[in-house]
Amino acid sequence: MTTQILIAGFGGQGVLFAGKFLAYKALMENKELSWLPSYGPEMRGGTANCSVIVSDDPVGSPIVSKPDVLIAMNLPSLDKYEKAVNPGGMIFVESTLIERKVQRDDVKVFYVPATRLANEMGAPTLANMVMVGKLIKECDAVSHDNLEESLHKVVSAKHADLFDINLKAINTGYEFKA
Repeated sequence: MTTQILIAGFGGQGVLFAGKFLAYKALMENKELSWLPSYGPEMRGGTANCSVIVSDDPVGSPIVSKPDVLIAMNLPSLDKYEKAVNPGGMIFVESTLIERKVQRDDVKVFYVPATRLANEMGAPTLANMVMVGKLIKECDAVSHDNLEESLHKVVSAKHADLFDINLKAINTGYEFKA
């Protein structure tokens, strides 16, 4: 099994962090993986995307041009990548920020008001992890087991106080029902 995931949004939305978490989660599950971040020179406010490939077999190329899964954190990302998703794939739409609907009927779509849910938790910057939680629920690339071990790898000691709220954000997305 190989799952190609593309997470896309504005710089500052935690796109690279979300991808890094998924990569560590796959690593902890003894899967083959690739993590390839990409961002514009503006960083915050510019475009950012992250390609993550999770596989049972060695990954030959880190490039994701036809994702099986797309997390679109903003409208420009949905506009740019919607057509690239493989038929039968999944698109996760950050519906607090994106008002339009996906125009395809050959993919499974999840509308997640991640920014609203993160705000309700008191953690407005963790919409990315809410989206990751929903991805974990709906896609079998990685499991929901032992999230803490992977989260410890990506939440630095400097930000250890954010560990619990990141875990809560993942579980909020996991439990969200559209």
